[in-house]
Amino acid sequence: MAAPRPHPLLLLLLVALLAASADAWGKEGHIMVCKIAERYLTEEAAAAVQDLLPESAGGELSTMCPWADTMRFRYHWASPLHYANTPNICSFNFSRDCHNSRGEQGMCVVGAINNYTDQLYTYGDSPKSSSYNLTESLMFLAHFVGDVHQPLHVGYEEDEGGNTITVHWYRRKANLHHVWDVSIIDTVMKDFYNKSLDTMVAALQMNLTEGWSDDVAHWENCANKKATCANDYAIESISLSCNYAYKDVVQNITLGDDYYFTRYPVVEKRLAQAGVRLALILNRIFDKKEADTMPLYVQ
Repeated sequence: MAAPRPHPLLLLLLVALLAASADAWGKEGHIMVCKIAERYLTEEAAAAVQDLLPESAGGELSTMCPWADTMRFRYHWASPLHYANTPNICSFNFSRDCHNSRGEQGMCVVGAINNYTDQLYTYGDSPKSSSYNLTESLMFLAHFVGDVHQPLHVGYEEDEGGNTITVHWYRRKANLHHVWDVSIIDTVMKDFYNKSLDTMVAALQMNLTEGWSDDVAHWENCANKKATCANDYAIESISLSCNYAYKDVVQNITLGDDYYFTRYPVVEKRLAQAGVRLALILNRIFDKKEADTMPLYVQ
């Protein structure tokens, strides 16, 4: 007798749960990164982005920044491009750590950022000279720049970037990776921003012009004029993973106020850094006259 077939609703629930567990920064985090980046694009870069966005974007890059997470089941090959794992040490080395499970080099979030940046440099070439789907290249790039700034997207191989570390976020059971992807942001939005994504983005933008204004020049400092400094961003993330995400965490621990109030400032700053740096990359790609001297500005 044939085995009973799973109920369709059960399959849908399973797919939803798998998708949720795979998200990076969560939808809200990615939207925030890109909303920040949009304000720092030069006129030429903004025009190129508008040209490449699909009609469904409604003219806003931020609407498409969660896109790469929605495509995981269609583009299975892209799953390793959302993260990089280290051999349980607090440093990132591209040649050692940037590969997929089959050992293919460059198949990690740093390699992906550099690859899609290279593809987007062909924008404006003759259509026959480029075999790339530059719309997808843009959406992948915007997403992965967000990913590399989530500390646990450069985490330990042993626990899959915190995915196998079970915790309680206050009373709710979760894993450590999900706490950094979603839970901290959700709690911050509820506690400080009236559950409003736009209010949180406005606060981050205010910090960029006030509280973090002296730091922005350092964030956008990138000596690699043609490619990106994604390698440096990964080094930052594994350091933050060790010093904040993993610190004092053990299996089945309850994470409450002590953890929350010392970690959410890290999350807010990483969202802002990701937005600033995404704009830096896009400005270098699309605004040729600004490529070598790229101070960011708010339009």
